[in-house]
Amino acid sequence: MPTNLIGTMATQLKETDESGREILDSVVIRFAGDSGDGMQLTGTQFTQSTALMGNDLSTFPDFPAEIRAPVGTTYGVSAFQINFASHAIKTPGDAPDVLVAMNPAALKVHLKDLVPGGTLILNLGAFNARNIEKAGYKESPLEDNTLDSYRVIEIDISKMTLAAVEHIDVTQKEALRAKNLWTLGLMCWMYDRDRQPTIDWLNQRFGKLPLIAEANIAALNAGHAFGETAELPSEISTYVVPKAKVEPGIYRAVTGVETTCWGLLTGAQKAGLNIFFGSYPITPASPLLHSLSNLKAYGVVTFQAEDEISAVCSALGASYAGSLGITSSSGPGVALKSEALGLAVVTELPLIIVNFQRAGPSTGLPTKTEQSDLYQSVYGRNGDTPMPVIAASTASDCYDCAIEAVRLATKYMTPVMFLNEGFLANAAEPWKLPDTDDVEPFPVEFASETEGFHPYLRDEKTLARNWAIPGTEGLEHRIGGIEKDYDSGNISYDSDNHHKMTKVRAQKILGIADDIPEQEVVSGNNSGKMVVVGWGSTFGAIEQATRRCQEDGLDVSHIHIRYIWPLARNLGELLKGFDKILVPEMNNGQLVTLLRSEYLVPAESLAQITGQPFKVSDLEREIRSRMED
Repeated sequence: MPTNLIGTMATQLKETDESGREILDSVVIRFAGDSGDGMQLTGTQFTQSTALMGNDLSTFPDFPAEIRAPVGTTYGVSAFQINFASHAIKTPGDAPDVLVAMNPAALKVHLKDLVPGGTLILNLGAFNARNIEKAGYKESPLEDNTLDSYRVIEIDISKMTLAAVEHIDVTQKEALRAKNLWTLGLMCWMYDRDRQPTIDWLNQRFGKLPLIAEANIAALNAGHAFGETAELPSEISTYVVPKAKVEPGIYRAVTGVETTCWGLLTGAQKAGLNIFFGSYPITPASPLLHSLSNLKAYGVVTFQAEDEISAVCSALGASYAGSLGITSSSGPGVALKSEALGLAVVTELPLIIVNFQRAGPSTGLPTKTEQSDLYQSVYGRNGDTPMPVIAASTASDCYDCAIEAVRLATKYMTPVMFLNEGFLANAAEPWKLPDTDDVEPFPVEFASETEGFHPYLRDEKTLARNWAIPGTEGLEHRIGGIEKDYDSGNISYDSDNHHKMTKVRAQKILGIADDIPEQEVVSGNNSGKMVVVGWGSTFGAIEQATRRCQEDGLDVSHIHIRYIWPLARNLGELLKGFDKILVPEMNNGQLVTLLRSEYLVPAESLAQITGQPFKVSDLEREIRSRMED
C-alpha cells in the first residue's frame, strides 16, 4: 500500500471523492528554487487560490538576504511553504509532504526536510552538470540512490514552458521566467485549485505588458493541461482537501504586516487622531511603510526618512504636535533609535515603535526570523526609561495588538514597543474580517484649561501628563530631554526632584498592569506538573505540541504572554502553581531571564537560534523528555 501524503501518518486506505481524487485531511507543500525563479510569487498565488477554496492555511516564506546570490548556488535558494487543511491549523507544518525543486541547489537545501515517501517534483531542465556542481553535489542525485526514499516526478519544466509560449512574441529569457507559473498550473491541477484568481492577477499585474501576461497565462494553463494528459507514475494521484469548518463570515488571507497596518489605523480612529508614520527602509519592516502609504485617504501621512534617527524624531515631533506618531524598524534600527526613545520617555509623549524582529546581532541574518529584541525592548536605553512592551502571537493577533498599543500610548502618554517578528510579517493565514464597531472608542482629550496649566500636570489615576497642542493660546509650553520640575514643568537639576520624576515615570508604566487582562492559561490546568510559557510567534507550535501531550494524558499546560512589560499582575502566582516551567524562545533565553528575575521561579530555557520557527515535533519531544525526568 503506498504512503499517503499526510506526512507523519502511516499507510491507510484511500478515500476518494466523486471525481476520483484522493481526499486528504491536510498537506504541506514547499516550493523551492533560485531567487530568480519566482517561488514567493508561486507560493503566494497558490495561497490565494487555497484561501478561496475555503481551507484553513498557514504559510512560511523563506528567502535569502543577498540581493542576488550567484545563480544556482545554495546561497540563493528561496522557498515558500504552505500548510492547508480541512481543519484548524496553527503552523506552516514541520516538514513538507511535497517538495517542488526547481534546480539542484533547491534539492540540496530542502530534501532533508521532505517526509519519507513524500512527493518530489524536479525541474529536469535545470539538472545539468554545471548546476549540479554549483549545488555542491559530487555526482548527480538523479543517478545515485539519493532519491530512492521518495516518489519522484521528473519533468523538464523549462522545456515545457518554452513550448507553451513559443507562439507568443516574447524573448527566450522572458519565456523562461514563466516556468514558475507552469509549475503552479501543475500543482493547481494536482490539488484541485482554481487558476482563475491567478489569471486575473496576471492580467492586472501586467496590464501594460499584455504579451508578458499572455505568456504567463499560457504557461499556467500548460502546466495544468500537462497534469490532465500526462501519464504520471501509478503511485502519484490527484488530491482534494475539503473545506475547513469555520465560523461564517468574510475571510481573507492576510500577513502580519497587513493586519498591523489596519490595526494601527483602527486604533488611531478610535483615539480620534491622524497617523504620522516616519520610517527608514529595513528588512523585514519596510512593507509596513508600503502598506500605510496607501492610506492617505484615511488621514495617514507617511515619511521615508534619510536614516533611523530622523524617522523616529519626525514621528515624535508629530506626536508633540497632536498626531499619533508611529515608527517601525528591526533590531539594528531600533538600536539607532534608542536615544530618541529615551526622549519619548522623558517627554512622556505617545509613540508607537513597531519592531519586526530578525536574527541578529548587527546585520545578522536579515531575512530570518528571531525573538532576539526582548532585552532591547524592556531594558535597552540609557537611564531608567520604562515603556510598555507587547508582543503579537499570530498574523491576525497583530491587529488587536496594534490597537492595544495605540490605546496604551495615548491613555498613558508613553512610547509603546510593539514586538512583531519577521515570520509574522510575511506569513499568511485566513482572517475573519472584524467589525471595527466592536472596538470601544478611547478618544484623546487634549488639555484645554489654561488656569494653572503646566505640561506635567498629571491624571491622578493614570499618572499621565497633559497633552497640549503647541500654539494653543494659554497653553504655551516646552518639553525636552532635560529633567523638568514636578510642580512647574520648568527645567530642574534638583536631585530630589529627579528621583521623584524617575519614580513617577516608572510607577505610571507599572500601573498599566491594573489596566490589562489577567494572564490566562491557553490550554491545560491552572496548576500542575509542567507549564510551557511562550510569547510571540511560538504560539502555534507550543499550542499544538502541548495539546498532543494532553491527549496522551500528560499534565502539561500552555501560557502565552502578550504583555511583556508590565507583566500581568497574576502571572507570578500562576507560574508558582507548576512544578516545572519550560520557556521555548527563538533567542538565547531572554523571557526566561525576565521571569526568573521578577518571580524567582525555576524557569528552564529551551533556546532555538536557527532563524527558523519551532517545529511542533521538536517541542513535543522536549516536553515529553522533561516530564519523564
